Amino acid sequence: MPEKDAFDIERAMVLLREEVKDLPKAALFDLYDQGYTSLFEQLIACMISVRTYDEVTVPTSLRLFQKARTPEEMLLLSVEEIDTAIQDSTFHEGKARQIRAIAETIVKEHGGQLPCDFDTLLSFKGIGPKCANLALGIACQQMRIGVDIHVHRVTNRWGYVQARTPEKTMLMLEEKLPEQYRVEINRLLVPFGKHICKGLSPLCSQCTLLFMCQQVGVTHHR
Repeated sequence: MPEKDAFDIERAMVLLREEVKDLPKAALFDLYDQGYTSLFEQLIACMISVRTYDEVTVPTSLRLFQKARTPEEMLLLSVEEIDTAIQDSTFHEGKARQIRAIAETIVKEHGGQLPCDFDTLLSFKGIGPKCANLALGIACQQMRIGVDIHVHRVTNRWGYVQARTPEKTMLMLEEKLPEQYRVEINRLLVPFGKHICKGLSPLCSQCTLLFMCQQVGVTHHR
């Protein structure tokens, strides 16, 4: 096997943009491009996306947003109405209760305006660091890293970081990844991880990053 080039994140990002340009977009970025740009919409869409495929997340979020796009509008819906709108999402009953509770807190404690504040988002039941970072990065243009399973798997497979969990990968990327790529890396690696650098049997022969990817942990590929 020929010796690999050293991994270069600058070159990788250029190549990734080309790799994914014709692939389906990551759900939250897709919704943003469709005009669902508020922090509330991005946060709710991210909650809907938990344990749910992007192909389900986008139409499910759109169905809910047709009924309510602001915290005030969401409070006009019952938990049952929210649940019906998001029923294709995994764990939809619990998410429906949490969505309405978040809307109520925003209206009562923040005057209906959700602040671009990490601790505030993290205080909501059902919202973890991944969703808080993603929503703040996309809606508020904060330089935050949303590490899902794709970002975790791919960056470790590259050899760019060495971490056992997404949480530890996030911490390592916060130290190492240039700030200008912190939001974009999720936008790129979700489609890249779903369609090329797959969990099982990645399509290494089709990948333009193969010459510098260290293929850490890859035992079988196509």
